[in-house]
Amino acid sequence: MLFFGCVFALDRAFPPDLTRLQSTGTEILARDGRTLSVLPAPGGVWRLATTTADVPPHLLDLLLTAEDRRFRRHPGVDPLALARAAGQWLRAGRVVSGGSTLTMQAARLLEPRPRTLRSKAIEILRALQLEARYSKDEILGIWLTLAPMGGNIEGLRAGALAWFARPASRLDPAEAALLVAIPRRPEALRPDRHPGRARLARNALLTGRALGAPGITAADADYALGTPVPVARQPMPRLAPHLARELARGSTAARLPSTLDLPLQRAVEDIAATALRGLPDRASLAILVADAREHEVRALSGGEFGAPGRAGALDLTRAVRSPGSALKPMLYALAFEAGIAAPETLLADLPRRFGTYAPENFDRGFAGRITVADALRQSLNLPAVALLSELGPLRFASALKAAGATPRLPPGTDASLPLALGGLGITLRELAGLYATLGQGGAATPLRLVPGPDPAPRRVFEPRAAALAAAILVNPFPGGGPPGIAWKTGTSWGGRDAWAMGIDQRHVVGIWVGRPDGTPLPGATGARTALPLLARVFERLPPAPRNALPARTVTAPGLAEALDRLRLTFPPPGAVLDEGGPHVTLRATGGQRPLTFLVDGRPLPAEPAKREAAWVPEGPGFYRVTVLDAAGAAVRAEVRVR
Repeated sequence: MLFFGCVFALDRAFPPDLTRLQSTGTEILARDGRTLSVLPAPGGVWRLATTTADVPPHLLDLLLTAEDRRFRRHPGVDPLALARAAGQWLRAGRVVSGGSTLTMQAARLLEPRPRTLRSKAIEILRALQLEARYSKDEILGIWLTLAPMGGNIEGLRAGALAWFARPASRLDPAEAALLVAIPRRPEALRPDRHPGRARLARNALLTGRALGAPGITAADADYALGTPVPVARQPMPRLAPHLARELARGSTAARLPSTLDLPLQRAVEDIAATALRGLPDRASLAILVADAREHEVRALSGGEFGAPGRAGALDLTRAVRSPGSALKPMLYALAFEAGIAAPETLLADLPRRFGTYAPENFDRGFAGRITVADALRQSLNLPAVALLSELGPLRFASALKAAGATPRLPPGTDASLPLALGGLGITLRELAGLYATLGQGGAATPLRLVPGPDPAPRRVFEPRAAALAAAILVNPFPGGGPPGIAWKTGTSWGGRDAWAMGIDQRHVVGIWVGRPDGTPLPGATGARTALPLLARVFERLPPAPRNALPARTVTAPGLAEALDRLRLTFPPPGAVLDEGGPHVTLRATGGQRPLTFLVDGRPLPAEPAKREAAWVPEGPGFYRVTVLDAAGAAVRAEVRVR
């Protein structure tokens, strides 16, 4: 008893050091559990927490068969393996095999030491400690997390991402065999530097002792032997980099969930990257997409992360900027609720002073007598200021605050009439929340970035007033885009901020374009700079319910509904296309996504969120192009390729 008491006391006094195991990188997960972004562990090491549930069964079969066949039966040390290693050492005069079990390897990975007999003895003791403290699967998790994969990559999940750009759970036998082989000599078997050696090591593992692995058949091995190894590292997942750092700040969790949609986030970042190439120096942009019904952000691009000259380290969805005319729909909704005006009410858009304040329209002209609805559509300034004068700036500011957008006013000033034209500071996140409130019947609920329960909604606008304001904004996009979207632009003084905001029954989308330092961006307006991006983002969104928002005719309570019929926009019927181009882009609008494009009855590859597909004609002749939507609607066009 005294002996066992001493062993227990020593075990408690000198427990295994789990510092390296607990020092892992951080993953930001999309709403479906897939990896959006990865941040490295301290020291720049790519190390991700990995369990046996994260890898395919055939990888575990390979690992146990190649490294430790009796792993499930021994107590951490395998006397037979140690005896065999000692015999080989005596016969060869050098170390041929170490006799280490996977548990001993896990102990060495936790506390790396020089390869000496003393270190081996410590590994044996540590292995016994690990076996006493943890289950076999937990010990395998230590190995799977810390196994060196070459360079600054450690662990099977990090290795799968770095060498194959895919989750470890999707590794095929050849890929699994390479990742099991690399830790034996991680620097000598790095496939980017020594692809020949890596391939030989992988094949030796598949054709040697591991051939009998339960999950690997001879056919699997034959196929794997013929596959190449990667010759370059793949970039780690890096979507939503600003959000990744925001969520990881102050958190010790290895995996952090988010509400973002991975395909949509990728599409939004592609749109932003393309748009940035056409912007002047030092200009940037931010995009936010949210599901207004679920009150969750689905995509967030705060700027080009790390871009020199574009303040890439800043998340511009959180930057306080002037909204220009983008706040006017909320003002009109309050005016409808207060009975000050109705959409068909006539106003005078003529020069007028409000005390010492003399606002002007953007084009310096005046429209004369005009309805309230048209004044909002045309974003006229005088009618908006007149309505705010009747409503009261304090009431407007209080409504914005109740909706989660506290106005930031110049120091020493109170809410005043310039609020109607954007005389305050607001962020893109807050403005998106305001439009979500407008689109969801006037009830405000904060937009969430992480899953969780909603707080109780706050009523900001009366439902019919919110619906009237939203309906006025339903207009076709000037440059083309999906129908049935309520949108509004805004431009701050001097072209410093260009905004475009849009809603349908399901979504809210916000765009900001400008210079992060607040200097003017000559020629930038919401309509010219931001609105085309808004249309492109709405094209990428999953389908919202049809007739989501009422059409623009709003002179009666029974509001007309906008139809969203499936249409094949290119090619038109009877089109004649020239052969020899790289491909033909088939495009459609309307209908319920996902859309399926077919040529002569054969479907073409297409992304579910898009309304287009690439087609390479097989040669001259006549073809039948068809597009089908999720509801079964179909549109066809006969075309000729010459």
